Amino acid sequence: MTEFWVASGHHLTRRTDGGGLAVTDELLLAYLARPEVMPPEEACEAERALHRALMAEPRRSVGGQEVAAIADADARENWDLLLAFRDHLIAQPTLEAAYLSLIRRGVGRTPPMFLNHLVQLILRNALDGCRDPYTLRAAELMFRTQRVSFQDGAVFLADQEIVEAHEAERKAMPLLKMFGEAAIDELDVLADDTAFTYWSRSDAHTMVLNLGSNPNSREGLARAIEAWVRHMLGIAVEVTPLAEIRDADWRWYVGLDADATRIANTLWTGKRLTDEDVLQVLALFRLTLPAEVPVVAQAKGHPIYLMLAMTPDRLVRLKPQNLLTGLPILDPS
Repeated sequence: MTEFWVASGHHLTRRTDGGGLAVTDELLLAYLARPEVMPPEEACEAERALHRALMAEPRRSVGGQEVAAIADADARENWDLLLAFRDHLIAQPTLEAAYLSLIRRGVGRTPPMFLNHLVQLILRNALDGCRDPYTLRAAELMFRTQRVSFQDGAVFLADQEIVEAHEAERKAMPLLKMFGEAAIDELDVLADDTAFTYWSRSDAHTMVLNLGSNPNSREGLARAIEAWVRHMLGIAVEVTPLAEIRDADWRWYVGLDADATRIANTLWTGKRLTDEDVLQVLALFRLTLPAEVPVVAQAKGHPIYLMLAMTPDRLVRLKPQNLLTGLPILDPS
């Protein structure tokens, strides 16, 4: 099997009989070893002692006085967030159950970094055995922010963190700025003749997705959405990319991000979109539920439309939880 997303740490988990991922001590230790969690040089002894104790016993109960003894207020808050997240994972039978519980009851103060990592781990499980680089690269939209650029009428998505790193490097090297090329131009675009390189660089997130003029990219996102919903809700939905929505009697929609939700709401209420709103829309899909799945009366017999949009500053922040909470299913459990 071709490997991908090794840095997610999926090899540190254990698959349960039901197909979900069980929380292991190894996974908890990986969280504790993250650079954001490791005590800095200036950390007090109380923080260092707490970290050492958890590294020796990652599931040990931590009393409030242990966190309160940490001198730095920001560090105390960070440990409160981390321990609350750890306790939530331990209390659930699988990572999938932990994620569903968070989005249905409210994520509260759970750091987005932890939520995105959960999504990546779950998608790595859901897409296990996938051999299509377009599907895997498109699935990265569900847990990594993308930067949008337009070239010759095509829409390109590049990993925001990678683009920022390239831009920082160019600022540090003035000679590079003389060429005037955007940082995104320095990255390879996923295409049929470059797709084979995805496997060796999936953890680097350095491939650009041509969402506009390469239909394989939109098909890949459709397949990733199908896998996500099937794995999380046990429903075999069918997702089809669309050039436009011609349904005069559309009954249900799901915005895949905050801006798409706002734009779709505008259309739903019969208001006109601004030119800026129209330019923000990047992709449309039709999602069809199996006939046997009970849905609300309003949506019965009708497809669900999905919309993906970018922010005004050209970022894509896809919210995979919208696909789990926004479908018109009577009993999503």
